Amino acid sequence: MAIRVADRAVPGPGGGEAARLLATMVSDPLAAYVQLTARYGDAVRVPFAPRRWSFLLSRPEHAEHVLAVNQDNYVKAFTYRPLRALVGDGLLTSEGDMWRRHRRLIQPVFSRRDVTGFGPQMTAAAQRLVERWAALADGSLVNVAREMGALTLEIVGMALFSTDLTGDADQMGRAMSAGQRVAVLATFLPLTWGPASTRMVKAAARRLGRTAESIEGPVGRLIAARRQATEPAGAAHDLLDVLLCARDEQGTALTDAEIADEVATFMLAGHETSANTLAWSLALLSAYPAARERLEDELEAVLGGRAPDAADVAALPWARAVVAEALRLYPPAWTIERDALADDDVAGTPVPAGSMVAIPPYLVHRHPGFWPDPAGFDPRRFLPGGSGDAATRHRYAFIPFGGGKRACVGSSFAELETVLVLATIAQRFRLELTARGMPAPVAQVTLRPGRTLPMHLRRR
Repeated sequence: MAIRVADRAVPGPGGGEAARLLATMVSDPLAAYVQLTARYGDAVRVPFAPRRWSFLLSRPEHAEHVLAVNQDNYVKAFTYRPLRALVGDGLLTSEGDMWRRHRRLIQPVFSRRDVTGFGPQMTAAAQRLVERWAALADGSLVNVAREMGALTLEIVGMALFSTDLTGDADQMGRAMSAGQRVAVLATFLPLTWGPASTRMVKAAARRLGRTAESIEGPVGRLIAARRQATEPAGAAHDLLDVLLCARDEQGTALTDAEIADEVATFMLAGHETSANTLAWSLALLSAYPAARERLEDELEAVLGGRAPDAADVAALPWARAVVAEALRLYPPAWTIERDALADDDVAGTPVPAGSMVAIPPYLVHRHPGFWPDPAGFDPRRFLPGGSGDAATRHRYAFIPFGGGKRACVGSSFAELETVLVLATIAQRFRLELTARGMPAPVAQVTLRPGRTLPMHLRRR
């Protein structure tokens, strides 16, 4: 039986208030979401087109239903179209048979067991960073957001594509920052999506980022260089080899466009999210010195001054808890949006077919019904017996990597990378915020710690 919205009214703004909130959403979508939830509660209905609705749902039960229980009724929302224009139809944006085919090919690269093989490259890149910092004067000001972006791009390049991307870091950083801003703005434009609008979005991102080429340039060169390599095809050594060597049941290879879209997607998602997590973690440790001192004591006790490796991560519960708490407070993928294919009841909220449903991890992670002191930084909650312990919390109260079949394929990679990098930095340096209090989050495609994150570098 179809579910009628009138059967159970869902609170939300109307008329002029809705128009004002939509205007706020263009400039500060996170603030708009927080305002809506504070005024109307855990389930909010917002009109966004004639006879069409957007639903803002912020309870773990909502997330579990949309992302897992009835996930086949939901597809990537129309809000992902600008991102698709920028990075193509990779795992982040594709649907249906293409997504299933690519996920089957890529999944083995990121198995929890095999991901540990990337540990040496992660630690080596972090050590190169701290050695470079060691040449700076004590107290030097560094842009931690940019430094973490360059570092995680280097790690993605070496681990997944066996390529040094450091020379492209500045251009790609500007391209991705501009692309995020353009993607948010384009979401609210009345565009008919197709080749023309895709070209327009890419051109706008190039102009805003002051780059001669988009991310397609480095991606294309990387693929061309690998195809020209003398090593025979067939032995897959990294993700790029997997994509180039892949064949489906009929023996059909991926097209160059499909390969390029996946490489672009992993360059964006594979480094941007980890860079943000590390930047937020370092900012939080500066704001909460007791947590930082406990981290330093743990590193000294476990590592004794040597470099960390993948086998050490299990023995670093406080480091893992710091990263988890940073992910709780500031999840890089701060909102997950889906379009409903058919009428549904989402944990008591009637959602008509054609509606857009937003499940923001930022709000789910701060729900006072599931997290004591939800806005406070307390890594202890992720230690055994804490409110964030996976054994006791609602399984969808903590969803930094999404959930269901579309959960982030690279979650194990990101978890290992962030702990190893944080440990390597904290052994040698303390980073201090230049102002009191945490930086204001900037919500674009990902949740960033301000436009820049200047911090003073202090030797330990």
